Amino acid sequence: MSYQKSLNIGLIGYGVVGSAVFEVLTHTPSLQASVAKICIKHPDKQRNIPAEFFTTDKMELLDNEAINVIVEMTDDPGAAIEIVRESLKRGKAVITANKKMVAENLAELVELQQRYGTPLLYESACCASIPVIRNLEEYYDNDLLHGLEGIINGSTNFILTKIFEEKLPYLDALKLAQTLGFAESDPSLDVEGHDALNKLCLLLAHAYGIVVHPSRLLCHGIHRLNAIDSEVAAAQGAQIKLVAKATKQQNGEIAAFVLPQFIKPPHLLHTVRNEYNGVVLTSALADEQFFYGKGAGGFPTASAILADLSALRYDYRYEYKKLLLQAPSVLCSEVKLNVYVSFQDWQMLPVDAFEEIHEFYSGRAFHYRKGVVSLQKLLKNDWWKQPGVSLVLLEEGIAV
Repeated sequence: MSYQKSLNIGLIGYGVVGSAVFEVLTHTPSLQASVAKICIKHPDKQRNIPAEFFTTDKMELLDNEAINVIVEMTDDPGAAIEIVRESLKRGKAVITANKKMVAENLAELVELQQRYGTPLLYESACCASIPVIRNLEEYYDNDLLHGLEGIINGSTNFILTKIFEEKLPYLDALKLAQTLGFAESDPSLDVEGHDALNKLCLLLAHAYGIVVHPSRLLCHGIHRLNAIDSEVAAAQGAQIKLVAKATKQQNGEIAAFVLPQFIKPPHLLHTVRNEYNGVVLTSALADEQFFYGKGAGGFPTASAILADLSALRYDYRYEYKKLLLQAPSVLCSEVKLNVYVSFQDWQMLPVDAFEEIHEFYSGRAFHYRKGVVSLQKLLKNDWWKQPGVSLVLLEEGIAV
């Protein structure tokens, strides 16, 4: 393993995270890493460092042979994949926080890393300050890892915390999250579950060697939850959390999805509040292990980028052991889920939606059912995506 004395960085993007990375690097001389040039979109915007750092031409960074690391911090997956492709081909190591870009192009990105021998690290793309990807990559054998589940989107967890602890209506909780900077002005990526889904795809690759496009997995966010759902949960001593889950079944296949879920004490995820993230890993030998920390924000994300930069000095790279060195796991062909479904009108619910019904309630303007549904049928039908329909995983989760 070679020791790289210094890192000369080309930074793409200077928003909340990019500026935090720059600031952290100026206060970490022991890392022997410095920013040579920063590519930005808007040159007229006032910034707090000298103008000579900035350019609007990414080729100034890519063509500069002295720059040996590209730190990609854009919010544009299309632009990001082009930058990452070119950087890897030119032998420039890449660090990125763009989970959507990585999740949607992971098969290609693994191949590019293998072909050109150039590392791509993205710890900051999943749970920011929590080193979950590195731990999955290095410490958990595929055969011993029984499952993982996590609250991996801080925006939705903040909203749900306010709903259950302060009894705020959903829209008020969302507005507060936006005011405090925990949710974007367009919150759909978070509240519809897509951000958590992209992160789950990264975790699947390092936990089980499964490379899957996000569109193939079941995903439902918190945007359809209503006041009655929270009342039903509270009456059972539970809260609702948006949970990303991957669980090994008896046949060795992996069930993976993102759904709101009823969570009761003493479940470890019940303790995860506000904008924090938490991931529970369950293994054959170590039982449950809990990772907890801030999953978003400039400095928490910068801390993960700093860790990746430090690793690059020792020529660290992902080996994708469970994908390339072992027989990768496969996704389940059939999974049964224990769910709660609330709906406004009986016509919204297909006759064959449930395979088993364990409990039901019918009122004037609100109905719910609890029972068993097929994950594969949910993927093929979209009745549960209608306005007025809420789908929540029960505490029992996967039906045996």
